[in-house]
Amino acid sequence: MADPRGFMTTPREVAERRPVAERLGDWQEVYPGTPGRAVLPIISKQAGRCMDCGIPFCHQGCPLGNLIPEWNDMIWRDDWAGALERLHATNNFPDFTGRLCPAPCETACVVGINRDPVTIKNIEVAIIDRAWDDRRVIAQPAAWHTGKTVAVVGSGPAGLAVAQQLTRAGYTVVVYERADAAGGLLRYGIPEFKLEKVVLERRLKQMVLEGTVFKNGVNIGVDLTGQQLLERFDAVVLAIGATTARDLPVPGREFGGIHQAMEYLPQANRVARGEAVEDQIVATGKDVVIIGGGDTGADCLGTALRQGPRSVTQLEIMPQPPETRPANQPWPTYPMIYRIASAHEEGGERLYALSTSHFVGDADGNVAELEVNEVRFVDGRMETVEGTVRRIPAQLVLLAMGFTGPQREGLVSQLGLELDARGNIARDDNFATSVDRVFVCGDAGRGQSLIVWAIAEGRACANGVDAYLNDRPSRLPKPILPTDRPLAG
Repeated sequence: MADPRGFMTTPREVAERRPVAERLGDWQEVYPGTPGRAVLPIISKQAGRCMDCGIPFCHQGCPLGNLIPEWNDMIWRDDWAGALERLHATNNFPDFTGRLCPAPCETACVVGINRDPVTIKNIEVAIIDRAWDDRRVIAQPAAWHTGKTVAVVGSGPAGLAVAQQLTRAGYTVVVYERADAAGGLLRYGIPEFKLEKVVLERRLKQMVLEGTVFKNGVNIGVDLTGQQLLERFDAVVLAIGATTARDLPVPGREFGGIHQAMEYLPQANRVARGEAVEDQIVATGKDVVIIGGGDTGADCLGTALRQGPRSVTQLEIMPQPPETRPANQPWPTYPMIYRIASAHEEGGERLYALSTSHFVGDADGNVAELEVNEVRFVDGRMETVEGTVRRIPAQLVLLAMGFTGPQREGLVSQLGLELDARGNIARDDNFATSVDRVFVCGDAGRGQSLIVWAIAEGRACANGVDAYLNDRPSRLPKPILPTDRPLAG
């Protein structure tokens, strides 16, 4: 235990972000320096708020099972090396989760029953950012090699996690990425102001030094078939994500200026990194409407605001959530409450309980307005509220309504993989698919979820691959991932 009275005597305090006017003028992370450096002046006292709760429900709230009380105690005692070791024991990439995870561990914190919970996420990112500054994050190559080979298709957080675990276990691992650089959504979906790509690049460099091979610009299913992969490798892991975006099939969808979020965000990320993008989709001088109120919608909001729009409006079909935990979502579950991301602090308008009935175009065939109606939910059914029709000007509409599953054309169909009832790739408890020697992890098997779940699935899948290839129980750690956990992502 850290400070025995810390949770009673020390108020919760989080890292301060840069002023809005300053951060809207650049693409750097919204914290001064890095998130970890920003929180360093207050980190010891905040770690001291972790109480001797007996049963640390934060373990249950975290899909990775992070050893949170242990590294909190070590930070309180100024043992940064020990804290890093405990942090890396369960999480390959705390520098990603410390920036991007919504922190379900904090909503499960015992202190949070009747006080503000421990700032677990801030402490996590402080540990790893200081470790990088102190050069204590080093490559961990395998001491011996199994002589067996594994192909990993996809280089998002799930693919990177399974690849690093298997490389360190002595396998020859090749990661295939169809984009021109590795990282998946970490590189092309997450804006720079949430995750500067130097954070990703240093992890990729670590993996290369450990022996992982990256082959970028290779579209598996087109450049190489699934059968060719099986001929070349002892096992294949699919970490291809849930990339089929949910569309909005209403009248006027064909007008120009209506784009999926993942058409818009990758272009902005490339430009922020100094690349040239021909015919870039930009918000400059336009009325922008973002349909979807989740994290992707917030990413679109922050990106659009940095491009100088005339206005930005974010629409959500659900009613505005309450600001405090509702009675039907008791501790330690992850509650659906009103949250303010850094992008929401920066501008734009958030509107709730609105459904888009159709798009209105101009004479040139481009979108000019949206017609929306207020909606309400009665007995679980959505009803339109009569007399609430209104129009919102929009010359750019971004669809950020989530994803419905993995791309079925190409690799999935070539291998003849079975799908589950939700359209994801079916797998067993060891992450094996219906095709021998083929495994799946991350959003492709789980469905659209959180980065912390992707890393946990990658680690668990590595355990399954290792056990299969050696015909014995694996020595690799396996996070507990039952399907009935309170937070499913």
